[in-house]
Amino acid sequence: QVDLMESGGGSVQSGGSLRLTCVASEFKFRGHCMAWFRQVPGKEREGLAAIYTDGSANYADSVKGRFTISQDNAKNTVYLQMDNLKSEDTAIYYCAADEQGGSYFCHPWRDFENWGQGTQVTVSS
Repeated sequence: QVDLMESGGGSVQSGGSLRLTCVASEFKFRGHCMAWFRQVPGKEREGLAAIYTDGSANYADSVKGRFTISQDNAKNTVYLQMDNLKSEDTAIYYCAADEQGGSYFCHPWRDFENWGQGTQVTVSS
């Protein structure tokens, strides 16, 4: 069990930027996959980006070029830099992590074992 805590959400105007942070409690194994998802009430959860311990990252087409996932392995922390935000980016953003599978399986459309509580992002036009 890995505990995850997100922070950095808030309100921003369209075209603005936010950086989300997710800190994991601890990992048992050296390799792990961390990812960001978002969900609008009443809609399905959407995978955005995932990054493996070796730095390899994958993005959903909906955010490619605007969002950047990065990590600090020494701090068990993953970030999501969100630029050029749009009103349709308004959602609750969740961090996820899993120690099963290697970098090949680290992408935002796989299942994850551990989830954070979420942080609200609101983009006003």
